[in-house]
Amino acid sequence: ASPREREGTVFRLWVAPPPLVCRRAGVAMAVGKNKRISKGKGRKGKKVVDPFSKKDWYDVKAPTMFTVRNVGKTLVTRTQGTKIASDGLKGRVFEVALADLNQDEDQAFRKIKLKVEDVQGRNCLTQYHGMDLTTDKLRSLVRKWQTLIEANVDVKTTDGYVLRLFAIGFTMKRPNQIRKTSYAQTSQVRQIRKKMVDIMTREATSCDLKELVMKFIPEVIGKEIEKSCAGIYPLQNCYIRKAKILKAPKFELTKLMEVHGDYAEETGKKVERPAAAEATA
Repeated sequence: ASPREREGTVFRLWVAPPPLVCRRAGVAMAVGKNKRISKGKGRKGKKVVDPFSKKDWYDVKAPTMFTVRNVGKTLVTRTQGTKIASDGLKGRVFEVALADLNQDEDQAFRKIKLKVEDVQGRNCLTQYHGMDLTTDKLRSLVRKWQTLIEANVDVKTTDGYVLRLFAIGFTMKRPNQIRKTSYAQTSQVRQIRKKMVDIMTREATSCDLKELVMKFIPEVIGKEIEKSCAGIYPLQNCYIRKAKILKAPKFELTKLMEVHGDYAEETGKKVERPAAAEATA
């Protein structure tokens, strides 16, 4: 007996069984390792179809309140079976810079949202859906040594649109002020905020959506806030920072066509033929 057996310790050696092996075409392979073995030979893969071959381009049209009516183009899968192309387009929201819509670079800091309401032919008719300031513009306004004042209010236009408007303003130094800071007191901030809410409510509830957008573009409401709050504390850089539509009235095609007008089929301009070409004809 060995010294280990004398001590009473027993060692058992376990040997793993050899793996199952299948022989195919003279090559030994372990079962379950290669899944391609079970598939039959000569089967062709699925035919690759370019997805863009099934799609169509549509023109996006802006309302008449903007100078440039043709915003751009959008893609949609062609009508197939029960899946209609126009249903895929309705409800799409496009964000466009106001500078592109009005061809004015001074308005580049405003972003306008347009929502597709109806599709006619290859034209997507949009309606105003919201407005926002660009991030860089908003960051450039916020500085030290002044008070930032914000206010928001829900308003309803005469044509039934419910919007939430967000106003922003900043205090400024009084004329001939020597002090470095221009901080407003809490009571003054509350007074200014109340004025902001009152002005936004008054301006929005007395007009329809189209007229309200025309007030946003030249910043009529922001100038009115600056003017009326000058007696409490002088303000600068007052803007309607954001406007979003919370609720829209039931869709009516006649009202949408009032905003868009009629789109005649574009046939191109008549080109005069040269005299030499006419002689040869």
